[in-house]
Amino acid sequence: MRAADPQKLDDLMGRLVGDVGASVTGALIVLGDQLGLYKAMADGKPVTSQAMAARTGFKERYVREWLAGQAAAGYVDYDEASDSFSLSPEQAMAFAEEDSPAFFAGAFEVVQSMWVDEPKVEEAFRSGKGLGWHEHSTCLFRGTERFFRPGYNTHLTATWIPALDGVEDKLLQGASVADVGCGHGSSTILMAQAYPKSRFFGFDYHGPSIERAREAAEQAGVGDRIVFERASAKDFPEGKYDLVTMFDCLHDMGDPVGAGRHVKEALAADGSWMIVEPFACDSLKENLNPVGRIYYGASTMICTPASLSQEVGLGLGAQAGEMRLRKVALDAGFSHFHRATETPFNMVFEVKS
Repeated sequence: MRAADPQKLDDLMGRLVGDVGASVTGALIVLGDQLGLYKAMADGKPVTSQAMAARTGFKERYVREWLAGQAAAGYVDYDEASDSFSLSPEQAMAFAEEDSPAFFAGAFEVVQSMWVDEPKVEEAFRSGKGLGWHEHSTCLFRGTERFFRPGYNTHLTATWIPALDGVEDKLLQGASVADVGCGHGSSTILMAQAYPKSRFFGFDYHGPSIERAREAAEQAGVGDRIVFERASAKDFPEGKYDLVTMFDCLHDMGDPVGAGRHVKEALAADGSWMIVEPFACDSLKENLNPVGRIYYGASTMICTPASLSQEVGLGLGAQAGEMRLRKVALDAGFSHFHRATETPFNMVFEVKS
């Protein structure tokens, strides 16, 4: 055994204790989210474990332990004098308010899927065959939609589409839009709500996601302006669209260049391809940060196996970076590629012929 530096070992152990605590707390977040415990505290008023149990109908002993764990994590506030717990406005935004720009509980359903599906990914490592998106647990599909939706709510129609050259004017006047890899349809529905004169088509190869998207569109009152169909990125129906969008999915595709070629054929002559991808720099070293840590983890467990399960299996990964994404677009036959805007979590590109 090699000699270890005691101080470096202590530092590493400290980080590991923090990571174990985060992993354990992640399970408690999923539990509280699914049981509606955060929403039961959304008003911010202090509540004892007994009152919470009465309010939710759950056994007090379970509720008390969950509250204590959340207080230890700093995700609920505890007042010793009254032995009560409460959610601050910031905590409520993160855990109880689904439509807030800071809602984060859905992210932990994605993490849940990584733990549940770890044996499948382990086998993919051994066989090299990959693991399709559709082969994951359903918590991944639901969690992905809930994780990305707050960002889309905040940025999609307010800053991302306006950053594209002349696209918003087309949408306001009435345009044809294909949302490829639409999942549960959050992005498609948001655009349909913002641009009622336009017509939208959502495509995804995952049948259950398309079914959920149709239900969500009807619930949102835009079912008459959206057609959701099961189709892949390389065979969705051509329609000379004014805009084709791909939100956080291009890197999951086995043949993103082939998908790009199909987009080029499907676009109108002056149409735009909008690509939204996880934020990443071009060098690995620059991505060694908290956001990169999350995305590399998701890419190892979800994105790269998905790509390797398909034809070509390019395996871009969730931290592909602008240079590799640019190469995909140029190889697909496009000549114009630029970063239109960005957030700490996403890069938004506009691609044109």
